[in-house]
Amino acid sequence: GAMRHLPYFCRGEVVKGFGRGSKELGIPTANFSEQVVESFPSDIPTGIYYGWACVGNGDVHKMVLSIGWNPFYKNIKKSVETHIIHTFKEDFYGEILSIVITGYIRPEKNFDSLDALISAIQEDIEEAKRQLDLPEHLKLKEDNFFHLPEGKIANN
Repeated sequence: GAMRHLPYFCRGEVVKGFGRGSKELGIPTANFSEQVVESFPSDIPTGIYYGWACVGNGDVHKMVLSIGWNPFYKNIKKSVETHIIHTFKEDFYGEILSIVITGYIRPEKNFDSLDALISAIQEDIEEAKRQLDLPEHLKLKEDNFFHLPEGKIANN
């Protein structure tokens, strides 16, 4: 089910999420607004994905992304959270995040502990890095989608 939606191109403003990624997990994530989340195909499976991400007109970086309810945190609203595999010096709330989801890693699942969740995320990150080095994924890094026209905020 996941593969027929991929690659999936998406762009939207980064909003404040639950504030858990950085603080509890040491793994900061960028959250999309509800409107962007609602624009995702309703039948795209929840789970962990990987692909490419770009903030504003910045460089394109590897990323992992979760779509779903975050069973560990028992969310009631579906969320789409992107962890960009890059260290940013500061927050980028309000910036436009452009992503291309190119592959699927695993379904969502619950974890017995925060440590188990963190180690699963670390494994997801390693898997994403490996997959994104493959030519079929690497080529999407150069996609024109990532080049916003100067001074224009593209929001379909």
